[in-house]
Amino acid sequence: QVQLVESGGGLVQAGDSLRLSCAVSTYYFSSYYMGWFRQAPGKEREFVAAISRSGGSTDSVGSVKGRFTISRDNAKNMVYLQMNSLKPEDTAVYYCAADRKYSGSGYKTRPSEYDYWGQGTQVTVSS
Repeated sequence: QVQLVESGGGLVQAGDSLRLSCAVSTYYFSSYYMGWFRQAPGKEREFVAAISRSGGSTDSVGSVKGRFTISRDNAKNMVYLQMNSLKPEDTAVYYCAADRKYSGSGYKTRPSEYDYWGQGTQVTVSS
């Protein structure tokens, strides 16, 4: 069973930065596609960023491009989301997700494509 544990959330002001971390407990971490999603109150879970197994390919939703960066360290079983220039609309619970099934595009952007999820970490951005 793969377990994911997010950390790094908190309360910040608009314009600040945060780095979210996700620790993944599996021997085969480098074979997992990884992604970050977020869910604000009353809204559906939304794709934020995804990364390929090697870390060589990434994708992110338009609203965070140029501000958020996803990365991974396969030696440490970790995936990160560096969030800069945070805005109040970034307020949400952020979830880390993992999946091992093959993806022709190199990464996965839909929640239904992921089998494993963390418990989430709250990010609140005040104006």
